[in-house]
Amino acid sequence: MHARRRTTVLAASLVAALAAGPLAAPAFATPAPTSASNSASAPPSTPAPPSTPASAPASAHPANGLDVDVLTAALAGLPDQDATAALVRVGGTDGAWRGSAGVHDLTSAAPADPDARFRAGSTTKVVTAAAVLRLAAERRIDLNKPVQRYLPGLLDGKFQPITVRQLLNHTSGIQPGDGLGDSFEEVYAHRFDTLTPQQVAASAAAKGPEFDPGQKQHYLNINYTILGLLIEKVTGRSYASEATRLVLRPAGMRATYFPGADPRIIGPHNHGYQAVRRADGTTEFVDVTEWNQADRFAAGDMISTTADLERLLTTLFRGRIVPRPQLREMFTVPAGIDGASYSAGLQRFAYEGKVYWLKSGARYGYSALIAGTRDLSRTLVYSVNSTDAKSEAMNPVAQRIAMAALK
Repeated sequence: MHARRRTTVLAASLVAALAAGPLAAPAFATPAPTSASNSASAPPSTPAPPSTPASAPASAHPANGLDVDVLTAALAGLPDQDATAALVRVGGTDGAWRGSAGVHDLTSAAPADPDARFRAGSTTKVVTAAAVLRLAAERRIDLNKPVQRYLPGLLDGKFQPITVRQLLNHTSGIQPGDGLGDSFEEVYAHRFDTLTPQQVAASAAAKGPEFDPGQKQHYLNINYTILGLLIEKVTGRSYASEATRLVLRPAGMRATYFPGADPRIIGPHNHGYQAVRRADGTTEFVDVTEWNQADRFAAGDMISTTADLERLLTTLFRGRIVPRPQLREMFTVPAGIDGASYSAGLQRFAYEGKVYWLKSGARYGYSALIAGTRDLSRTLVYSVNSTDAKSEAMNPVAQRIAMAALK
């Protein structure tokens, strides 16, 4: 295949597989929020990126078998209209490369911190799935049993029995739960409010089923919100403490945590921004770094680093977190369902004879990805401070990174 044709095919495949909108639908101290207002006042204005960006130079480590020039070029020009910073780690037996570019924040224009914490979005689901599978290995959860057995009263008689496995691979048929708004302006006005996972689950249950379990695959946060409640029910402890015990600690993820209702990113972090179109047609970049993510819970509220997500990927794939009999669930897409690509916590992506297992995530201001071949010959982790992280289109900077890493 010619290089141009190969690039076009890969770009189209990546957009289809990684475009983040509905996929979530998806760190060291900033000041506490000054108010918790519910008012829908206009977002505060933030300086726009310079018209001729002065990006921080990408920092790189030697790579064998990787095209360093292409990887470095993928980070060129930050900050720009699409992203204010990017942190990248490419690894595996084919070689390793580390790069960072962009700014810590638009006001100071200081270089981006390459070790920064960030909102990891739906990559949280990998941790949740691993925790459930660990509990299954301990015989505390049976993947074949209906969730109604573990959480009686959550789903009424309109629902057929839904197995734990069907929650893991998004074939449950449960509809999405309610949020705090549909538009950016609506949710931004409520960014310091708390919507509990119990409220989210109850609102989903009240809608009744979308389809009979096992008939279709529909990727939704609600499946992992309920799995988080399941973990709490069977262990008698909080999701955060059990996910830490079962997954973070064995993986050596010391910089990763679950913020709950705390809107801050605790520790060193690069600011996140959302591009908002003004009435006059110009764009302002609104700082969205502080945001209460309690409603994301086990589906997407994790804060992490690229180094920690790389540790998660490598230790998990090597069978050091989930025992291998249960680990097979993470590399098994449900059979007989047209278009299915999700397994337990991951997504299958095939390209040019290679199969990658990945998970993307997006919260306002932040986009993340972990991806790797089953044999770990190639791995990719990135965090991109996207200025439109919830768009249904793949962020152009993230796309350049992925294309360079998978070239």
